[in-house]
Amino acid sequence: MRIVLQRVREAWVRVEGQEVARIGPGLLLLVGIGRADDEGEVRFWAKRIPDLRVFSDAEGKLNRSLREVGGEILCVSQFTLYGDALAGRRPSFDGAAPAAQARALYELFLQALAAEGVPVRTGVFGAHMEVGLVNDGPVTLILERPPAK
Repeated sequence: MRIVLQRVREAWVRVEGQEVARIGPGLLLLVGIGRADDEGEVRFWAKRIPDLRVFSDAEGKLNRSLREVGGEILCVSQFTLYGDALAGRRPSFDGAAPAAQARALYELFLQALAAEGVPVRTGVFGAHMEVGLVNDGPVTLILERPPAK
């Protein structure tokens, strides 16, 4: 899994000009599912993300979690996170999971996040989406575990 996490003041998703999701303060997650991903990987990140200390405390240090600040998550599927642009001029997406596998794991990720007790909104899997946000900080992290050796 590759996740781009952005701390936001607000974020929204539109499909065909219609807003389908909006959050206030919280996290925007752009989520890519790779061919080698499995249920364990999905559950690992769903458990970890709500407790990452990426929100500022009274002294301005990143010491508070989404759970502590009562924030929301907007989760958007994005297979292009697996784009490989090292060769040629057109990115290859061979590392991205096939659509059926990606959809199943993405939906499991959403369920696992919701089971953590945090509000989760989402875009539309596979749709052409417009994503808007007001980045707070900015705070942006790329989450990915290194491949097993």
